[in-house]
This record gives sequence, C-alpha cells and structure tokens, in this order.
Amino acid sequence: MSDRRTRRKPDPEDFQDPLSDYDRPGFADELERSLSEDSATAIESRPFSQVPPGTPLRDVLRKMADEDIACIVITENERPIGILSERDVLKRVAGRYDKIADQPVSGVMTPDPVVLYETDNPARALNVMGSGLFRHLPLVDADGKLVGVIGARRVTAYLQKHFDPISAD
Repeated sequence: MSDRRTRRKPDPEDFQDPLSDYDRPGFADELERSLSEDSATAIESRPFSQVPPGTPLRDVLRKMADEDIACIVITENERPIGILSERDVLKRVAGRYDKIADQPVSGVMTPDPVVLYETDNPARALNVMGSGLFRHLPLVDADGKLVGVIGARRVTAYLQKHFDPISAD
C-alpha cells in the first residue's frame, strides 16, 4: 500500500511534452491543407435568410422566390430550429398549398436541422453534407447562433478556388 507522504513529487524537468516532437502533416496541395486546417468560414455562407417559426408559409415562399434562394432557416432567439428547402416545399407543400398557405412555416419545416459550427473545417462540411445528403447546412457560432448557410453551390465555388484552370492542349 502506498503512502501519500512518501510518494515522490514529479520533477518538472522530467516532463516531456508529447507534442514537442510533433511534425505537422504534409499536404499534397493547398486544397488538402485548406480542407484540414481552415475553418468552415472559408466557404462563403452569406447572404442567408431567416424567419421566425410563426411566419405564414405564403410569406416564406414569397421571400424565397423574391431572394432567389433554395432554403430559409427558421430561427428562434437567433438559433436555428428548422429549415425549409425547395425539397420540403415539393414534399410537404405542393398539392395542398391553398389549404396551408396561411399556416405557420413551423408546420412544414424540417425541425432540428443538422448544423455546422464556424470552427469546423471545410472537410467536415463536405462530410456532413455528403453523408447526410444535405444541400444546405446552417452555420452557427459557438453559442449556437445562426451566422450563415453553406450550400452545395457555395461548396463548389470554394473547391473551384483551389483548382487551376485546365489548359487545352
């Protein structure tokens, strides 16, 4: 049985930082580096649109059409609680618009959307979008407040920035 009073205190000079010999990984190119080390904010996420959950569906669809956007985030206290995309409109609204146009958007939104944090890297954005089959992801800060929306077109633009134009031979 060990006695605390006889235990030797560690000598600070004996300590070796396990990361002192750490070599940063090598990257094949700038895209690979960016995907790993940059934050998700390297992907354009603005402008974006948001509405409160009680907004009539008619007004939300008009806003989407006027702004030529494919999704809108439903927020409460600046935090995403739902999302309405073109896909949601086709699945849940088309064919019954006349009956539900004046009802709150909360009745047809996708609740509790998967979000991406500003501190996540672009590789995570691509992984979440690809594995979840999401075309749009709300981007939130550390407090969970909406700061942007990352969509497929914006991801494509991000990727294109890292490719040299192909020259014709």
